[in-house]
Amino acid sequence: MSPVLAGVLQVLALVVALGLAYRPLGDHMARVYTSPRHLRVEKWIYKAIGANPDTQMRWPAYLRGVLAFSAVSVLFLYLLQRLQGSLPGSLGFSSIDPDQAFNTAASFVANTNWQSYYGEQAMGHVVQTGGLAVQNFVSAAVGIAVAVALVRGFAATRSGELGNFWADLVRGTVRILLPIAVIGALVLVACGAIQNFSGIHEVGQFTGGSQQWNGGAVASQEVIKELGTNGGGYFNANSAHPFENPNGLSNLFEIFLILVIPFALTRTFGRMVGSLKQGYAILATMGVIWLGFTALMMWTEFSHHGPAFDIAGGAMEGKENRFGVGGSSIFAVATTLTSTGAVNSFHSSFTGLGGGITMLGMQLGEIAPGGTGSGLYGMLIMAIIAVFIAGLMVGRTPEYLGKKIGTREIKLAACYILITPALVLCFTAVAMALPTPGNSMTNSGAHGFSEILYAYTSGANNNGSAFAGLNADTQWFNTTIGLAMLLGRFLPMVFVLALAGSLAGQRPVPATVGTLGTHKPLFSGLLVATIMIIAGLTYFPALALGPLAEGLAS
Repeated sequence: MSPVLAGVLQVLALVVALGLAYRPLGDHMARVYTSPRHLRVEKWIYKAIGANPDTQMRWPAYLRGVLAFSAVSVLFLYLLQRLQGSLPGSLGFSSIDPDQAFNTAASFVANTNWQSYYGEQAMGHVVQTGGLAVQNFVSAAVGIAVAVALVRGFAATRSGELGNFWADLVRGTVRILLPIAVIGALVLVACGAIQNFSGIHEVGQFTGGSQQWNGGAVASQEVIKELGTNGGGYFNANSAHPFENPNGLSNLFEIFLILVIPFALTRTFGRMVGSLKQGYAILATMGVIWLGFTALMMWTEFSHHGPAFDIAGGAMEGKENRFGVGGSSIFAVATTLTSTGAVNSFHSSFTGLGGGITMLGMQLGEIAPGGTGSGLYGMLIMAIIAVFIAGLMVGRTPEYLGKKIGTREIKLAACYILITPALVLCFTAVAMALPTPGNSMTNSGAHGFSEILYAYTSGANNNGSAFAGLNADTQWFNTTIGLAMLLGRFLPMVFVLALAGSLAGQRPVPATVGTLGTHKPLFSGLLVATIMIIAGLTYFPALALGPLAEGLAS
């Protein structure tokens, strides 16, 4: 079987698997967030944290819950790392330095999981399982909760109420993420991923010495890192490490985990607003972009430019033989079009245009299908922008799902789409202008610029993947990327929840003959064009200096 055919068959298998999971998972999530019942274990949690799950919240109260919980999480994870040297199960590792502890705490709470450390050489079992793995669950649940709050804003009628953050957080963790993670961990163990709490072992004798490996609860952390679109690996090689991702079957399963909740949330959206067709329109938009990026990435990486490429069957530098070009390309697109950031190959070694595709995927806002929750609310913001543009074209007041898109709504949507590019471009410009950050670049010229542009794109978009050429473990990068991650995660949530509150306070407008059909293919096409134009106009100059210049020169 040719490598190209193998790659195409993997894409088809993913489409089939996602299609089979779409309806049951989407409907289940809709029931989770609309049910009036509380499970017994959930009641225990509410009692422990002192929350009343039946209290309805307006957007300021919902936002305070999000920010308070996340602030406490950052503090807890920071202190856990700083005290690691005194904790049992530390495997002899010392406490984490302050700047790196801040960076890691910000990273995992912001659902970014950017790692400037070697996992197997820095973090013991307590920090990995009691700190990082816990944040993999709850940070993903926070993202889904904010998306559900926005959906309730469209569905509500002059109530201004968005639900209860604490109930949404607990339900998302207990009823959605935990059950799937348990089943997924068993699948990964069956595929060969490790799951233990062993210490450090000296393995074999090699020229120049031996090699040391430490065990860990890898399968259980691997499954939630993909399912929650987190991305932080137990080992430095991330999903390229055989303990995390042993073979082609586990690789395909991990890609499925990355995509399944973001795609299924479109059905949840359709159920909650009372129109499955609206969910299908959002799904179609996400699917077109994902398939287009996957096809383009496979074309760039399979294109042969000489005997070495012909023999290898494509651009194999930086890729695992057990995954090949196809499995690596599909994974790279999935992880950068979502907020996952896990890698099974090294994006710095992709072709110039291939590296640019991974960057552009993040710069679109990671909305195709995006992160757990963040992809849906990001796409709905883009839908509001598209409706506004369509309204300007025909001279009508824009409406979406029966809600008028007025001055307040479009200002909030505009702030949402501007904040992340501002963080990426400003931090990149400052880093390139100062002498010290440039010393961390492995390469010079266009590729070196791409390393820094990719780092801040990954951080501010809450992706977390690395270009694998930049030494980011410095005080400058730990601090600035940490700030970019926190601002890039929580400032957009402010605008999303404020928008949700504004929509929830409106009375629905009845549809008329002149109402734009936002469930039709025409609107999906308009939405795709809006997304590509906004990202292209924003990032094209920076991309032209980096991956485009490198790709055209090769």
